[in-house]
Amino acid sequence: MQIKILGWSGGIGANLRTTSFLIDDDVLVDAGTGLGDLPLNQMTGIRHIFLTHSHMDHITGLPLLADSMFGVHDEPIVVHAQEETIGALKQHIFNWTIWPDFSELPTKERPSLRFRPMKPGEKLTIRSRQFEMIPVNHTVPGVGYCVLGNKGTVAFSGDTTTNDTLWDVLNLYGDIDLLFVEAAFSNNDIEISQLSKHYCPTTLGEDIIKLNHRPDVWLTHFKPGEEELIYRECVEAMPDFNVQYLRGSEIFKL
Repeated sequence: MQIKILGWSGGIGANLRTTSFLIDDDVLVDAGTGLGDLPLNQMTGIRHIFLTHSHMDHITGLPLLADSMFGVHDEPIVVHAQEETIGALKQHIFNWTIWPDFSELPTKERPSLRFRPMKPGEKLTIRSRQFEMIPVNHTVPGVGYCVLGNKGTVAFSGDTTTNDTLWDVLNLYGDIDLLFVEAAFSNNDIEISQLSKHYCPTTLGEDIIKLNHRPDVWLTHFKPGEEELIYRECVEAMPDFNVQYLRGSEIFKL
């Protein structure tokens, strides 16, 4: 199993892209602006997208991908997400006003995009990789994912703040090799991090000790311009973990 980091930032700017992770050549976890850096011939390989939640920085590449890939395949790209996330996408994005509804194009019977509702706790196997949806704690219905492959296990927190659900589920696995976890704000902004239901270094450090495993921890979703500060604070808050932060284009192989 290979994970390529397409997007990792909490915002945009020169050389900054929002959340999107490519697993092997056919699965995305989230579809932020980083998706747009993929060459077209690699976009054609994407057959499944697992969304964590409905916020713009995690879904903005999806309608554009649907347009770029329209007519390329006979079978639709399948979008896996909670009912609430799918409902938000259909109401606010794929509504024929902001963007065409590609789940009805070219026809409802043979669409180019298909939404597949998924519930927290559900597991789905695609090409020998098991994807489990895990509930987390965000301002809109949000989830993380744990992906179990033949040679390793990787977890994605999604956007979240203090919770037990993510850690309880991950503790059920035999091991976790990689953990991609958000830390959106520095400790100076702990109040806004709590209001917006994101981690800051202090709250992440308090939560991650609930995890029985000691994976390599890769931080994501930093507020632009505060990357080094948030990283230093996270290293201090998590002394028992090997902590790094994403800068984009990293490739992890398990």
